[in-house]
Formats: sequence, C-alpha cells, structure tokens
Amino acid sequence: MTEEPLADVLLRMAQGERAALRNLYSEAGPKLFGVCLRMLKDRAEAEDALQEIMVKLWSKAHQFDPMRGQPMSWIVTVARNHCLDRLRSRKAALRREAAGSNDAAMFEVADAGPGPETLVEMKDEARRIADCLATLDTDRASAIRSAYLDGRSYDDIASTFGIPLNTLRSWLHRGLRKLKECMDA
Repeated sequence: MTEEPLADVLLRMAQGERAALRNLYSEAGPKLFGVCLRMLKDRAEAEDALQEIMVKLWSKAHQFDPMRGQPMSWIVTVARNHCLDRLRSRKAALRREAAGSNDAAMFEVADAGPGPETLVEMKDEARRIADCLATLDTDRASAIRSAYLDGRSYDDIASTFGIPLNTLRSWLHRGLRKLKECMDA
C-alpha cells in the first residue's frame, strides 16, 4: 500500500469512507499502539485501547482541522487522552476497592506536574522551535526571543538594536511567519 498524507485519510474518514479507516490503522496503528503500551503498561489493555481509539478517530474525524495542526499530533492526542481516561478509571476502581481502609487517602494525592508523555512532547516542541529559530538571521531570532520569551517591550528591543519601532515590528512579523512555515514543514 502506498502511503498517503494522514490529513487526507482523516478527511476521507470524516466523509464515511471505510477504506480510509483501514489506511489509518495501517499507517498510524503501530505508533498508537506504542503510545498505548507505554502509558498503560499492559499489552492486552493496550490492544483493547487501540481498537477503542480507532473507533473514536472514526467518529471524531470530522473534528480534525488541518489548518490547526499536524494530523499525527491530533491522532496521538486523541490516543493519549483515551489512555489517560483508562488510567483514571483504574485509579477510581482501586479507590472504590480501598474505600474504608486507610490506603484510600493515597489515591487522592495527584501529581500537579506534567506527565512523562507531556514532558517528552514539550521537549520535542522546544527542540523544533530552537531549530527553526536557528534558521533566522541572528538579529531577528534575538528580537523574537527578547519579545516572546523574555517579555521585553518593543521599545526596549528597538533601542537595543538601534532601529525604529516599525522596523522591529516588521522583523518580528516576518520572523514569526518564517517560524510558522518552518514549524509546519
């Protein structure tokens, strides 16, 4: 089978084309199974979750908007959220079993920080942004970092570079457009 863009597969699924679901399963299934297995840590449960995720993707395909993000990111997010729901259900079942014992309190403590999957996604996104920033002229990249990462005012940045405020705005506008193109590539 020849690979086709996942965005096209999702759009065909939204129109009710069953062959598109088979294509999605063969193209994205192994990666989704890996996500499920990493999160659920049980092969049988990961297999069940994958099947449920495919049904969700079939019913939610109309919600995918190719202008808002990459198809694989959207698909993995659906899978991740499904696995998180399963993990929450597990905890709730354990909590019900432990209700009445002193062990029930240990299930009420939640980790406020991001989970390992989120940390990996955040690190990957930060690397992509850094790589894309490196493709810009040094001054433009520095201006973008100053404005959007350091929170400096446009006036302050313009005076640092010794340029008019409107020139700085042009730098930022063009630089952000190039960043978006790089990130979407």
